[in-house]
Amino acid sequence: MQPKIAVITGPTATGKTRLGIELARRLSGEIVSGDSMQIYRGMDIGTAKPTPDELAAAPHHLIDTAEPGEEWSVSRYVEAADAAVQGILARGKLPIVVGGTGLYIDSLVRGGGFSERSGEDGVCRRELEERYEEIGGEAMLTELSQVDPERAAKLHPADRKRIVRAMEVFLLTGRTITEHDRESAGRAPRYDAAYIILDYEDRARLYARIDARVDEMAAQGLFEEAGRIFSGPVSSTARQAIGYKEAKMALDGLISREEALELIKRESRRYAKRQLTWLHRRQGALWIRWGAEPDFAAAARDSTAFLAAHGII
Repeated sequence: MQPKIAVITGPTATGKTRLGIELARRLSGEIVSGDSMQIYRGMDIGTAKPTPDELAAAPHHLIDTAEPGEEWSVSRYVEAADAAVQGILARGKLPIVVGGTGLYIDSLVRGGGFSERSGEDGVCRRELEERYEEIGGEAMLTELSQVDPERAAKLHPADRKRIVRAMEVFLLTGRTITEHDRESAGRAPRYDAAYIILDYEDRARLYARIDARVDEMAAQGLFEEAGRIFSGPVSSTARQAIGYKEAKMALDGLISREEALELIKRESRRYAKRQLTWLHRRQGALWIRWGAEPDFAAAARDSTAFLAAHGII
């Protein structure tokens, strides 16, 4: 029988952290972060990392796990998160995965992905990214089509991230990402996961909440934090974090701080839209859509009833 876990996810700025802590306290649970950037130490403000008080309110895992200079892949996350979940289950507690990085969470639930040779994926990815910049998207997509024509046919030359990823998988494993995906699709999930998805009834309200959060981050010292992060080594993974690259542009004098904040807001709204597109594919989830203001007490009650109905608790 598959081990049972709870997942709290949704677009950015919807209250996942608060609901996760409330359920962990109610249901004797422990939280496993499902956020690809909260693993990095020092990247606190820009990732909306749980505060010290929030971290003290319930046990958390995969927060402040790595230095910004370390590369983290999906496979590395799945390995670490799976170990955390297994430890929680061994203690007789409920694992609650909380975060908005859909690829990481779904890969954990599937038991997913593939094994990469330790330590090499970051180097390989950087070399491929440099090659993409050197020869361009059209040429690199042509190269991909020679080894994985099925995946190449689905990609646009401007989709650097997915082209590089597909090439990386082939080079590191000797098999295409299409083959790995087919293998995963035919395999039973590693965990029996009940998904709770947070959103707002009104998209404009969600976007307003995102904009307000960015302004709050700036007031808390986002630009100063970005300066500290970029004063040392920063991995290609960490460089993807929305907020930091825009702040660095301002610190380098390329744009003003006001322009940087507008860019962060725009990219955060776009990211939220991509998150929702991903989540709408999820079957059998409990959707909690906030009205004017979140009602966490009602959400906790509804979530508890949902988890009980699914045999999670």
